[in-house]
Amino acid sequence: MSNIARDASKQNIFKSMDEIKFEQTISHQCGVTMNDSVEARAIAEFMGEDPKVTVTYNPATIRIDGEGKLIFKMDEIGEYLGREMTAEIFEVNTSTHYGRMVRVDDNTVVLFGNMDEVFEYIE
Repeated sequence: MSNIARDASKQNIFKSMDEIKFEQTISHQCGVTMNDSVEARAIAEFMGEDPKVTVTYNPATIRIDGEGKLIFKMDEIGEYLGREMTAEIFEVNTSTHYGRMVRVDDNTVVLFGNMDEVFEYIE
C-alpha cells in the first residue's frame, strides 16, 4: 500500500452519533463515493495528494470529500493511472455524490459544495 493510501486510510469523516452536533449551517462540503476499483483507487490516491481532500477507504467503496469544490481532471488522473481516464469512466465508477456535479468539458468534472459558484456554469 502506498504512503498516500496508508495516510489517507487514517482519515475518516464518519462519526458516531454521540459525536454529532446538529447545527443549522451550510457546510459547503462536497464529495463522491466510488465503487472500489483500480480506477477509483487511482482517483482517490491522486486526489488525496491535496491536503484539503479527505479520502476514506471502506470495504467496497471509497469516499473523496472536500470543502468548496473538487476538480477532477481526467488527463491528470489518467497520467497518474497510466492509461486513459475519461469522464465516462469516472461516472461509471461513481456510485453517488453530494454537491452539484458539473461536467465542464470532456476533461473536467467539478463537484461544487458552494452552490453560488455553480451559477457561472448554468445557462
